[in-house]
Amino acid sequence: MAAGDDFLKRTIGADIMERAPALLTPVVMAYERRLRRYGDTPRGVFWKNAEWQRRRYEILVRIFDDVALAGGITVHDFGCGYGALFDYIADHPAMHMSRYVGTDMCEGMIEAAEKRITDPRATFQRHLWVTEAADYTFVSGTFNMSMEADDGIWWEYVEVSLERLWKATRRGMAFNLLSTSSPEKYDGLYYAAPEDVLEFVRKTMDPAAQLIVDPPMPDFTVFVRRR
Repeated sequence: MAAGDDFLKRTIGADIMERAPALLTPVVMAYERRLRRYGDTPRGVFWKNAEWQRRRYEILVRIFDDVALAGGITVHDFGCGYGALFDYIADHPAMHMSRYVGTDMCEGMIEAAEKRITDPRATFQRHLWVTEAADYTFVSGTFNMSMEADDGIWWEYVEVSLERLWKATRRGMAFNLLSTSSPEKYDGLYYAAPEDVLEFVRKTMDPAAQLIVDPPMPDFTVFVRRR
């Protein structure tokens, strides 16, 4: 990348960060309404059902290597909702003597998570961006709802978010996005082409990044690792 291109990339990133609060306000409002209606359940965060939520988590934790399985790590759940991922991994070997940080932009979600989960290994914070480094970063469903945002602008936000998360990740990051190949598509959701996302990640983060597709799930998962 030429010096001018690098400057442009930094400028675009700074711009989307400034625009993020306005871009994300409709999304926050939608999640707050959903939480009030369905409570701290999979439907309360727009998941189809508990089974599909669990299957996504099963895929995500495959990124843990032998070092992680020994415990003593920090896990960051970006877009944690009411803390369902912590419920899933609480008894996982990787969480032995480990720490979990859940970040979400919705006040109601953070309040629900803190009310539900009193395990001292877990802490929650309300924020739009990553605020501290972690060994492993998980992003599950966080970028799915774009509401009325332009797809190009939304991808710009996703791109900058992933780059910032990766810079704060010491060992591995796993994230999912809805796929353009999904047979069912709904208004207000963002769908990405798996091959395009994988190309972006391999160029900017991990040349050996791994793509996981698990039909009939409507999304795909990408594993990014420090080599």
